Amino acid sequence: MNNLTPAVKQLLIINIIFFLGSMAVPSAEKLLALYYFENPSFKIWQPLTHMFMHGGLMHIAFNMFALVSFGSLLENIWGSKKFLFFYFSCGLGAALVHSGMNYYYFHDSLNILTANGNSATDVLKVLIDGKYNTSWQEILSTSQFDNLMSSYSVPAVGASGAIYGLLIAFAFMFPNAELALMFIPVPVKAKYFVPVLVGLDLFSGLTGYSIFGGGVAHFAHVGGALIGFIIMWYWKKNSFNDNRWN
Repeated sequence: MNNLTPAVKQLLIINIIFFLGSMAVPSAEKLLALYYFENPSFKIWQPLTHMFMHGGLMHIAFNMFALVSFGSLLENIWGSKKFLFFYFSCGLGAALVHSGMNYYYFHDSLNILTANGNSATDVLKVLIDGKYNTSWQEILSTSQFDNLMSSYSVPAVGASGAIYGLLIAFAFMFPNAELALMFIPVPVKAKYFVPVLVGLDLFSGLTGYSIFGGGVAHFAHVGGALIGFIIMWYWKKNSFNDNRWN
């Protein structure tokens, strides 16, 4: 850990503490993961704390590997303050986009149910109890029913949105750097690899067909990448990309 930059080291330590703590206290997820904002389990601090929660060993291992690999390089160039601003901006942006898509999916299905004689108040009361009415499956398509239940009830965890922002920054600054990953037999330049990765997440989020497996918050990934792109584009346009904040 002596080779890590200061902010990356602290983020790594905090993530590990949260991960071990959530294993010791399972109820911590309900308090710290990001719930849909119309769910009573939502708390104002969750858009921040969810970035330090992870769903399993592979989840945190991948995110922390990417944090160390890309974050230390960017912090060395930018300085800690600028790096942390960028990191948390992308993570919070990911939470915002994820929550916005949840709002769209939830109310799209809720509007269909209310148009077919269900009271919105009654639907919410059932969902708050952690249940559902089997008649809803006769009204909604499979994807609409899944969107209704998952958007309202399934919390989001992980630093992936912030990590996607780091990937965007790396591709901006080192577009011709070659990335070699286990599941790709040949190195791929960052300017090709990162847009394709984000595009696959966007495709998976829009179609519901995930090549990454189930339980992935695709729009959180896209949101982190989008905020990262906007910040990097602004900094580059204003010749601010090479300036350190400390």
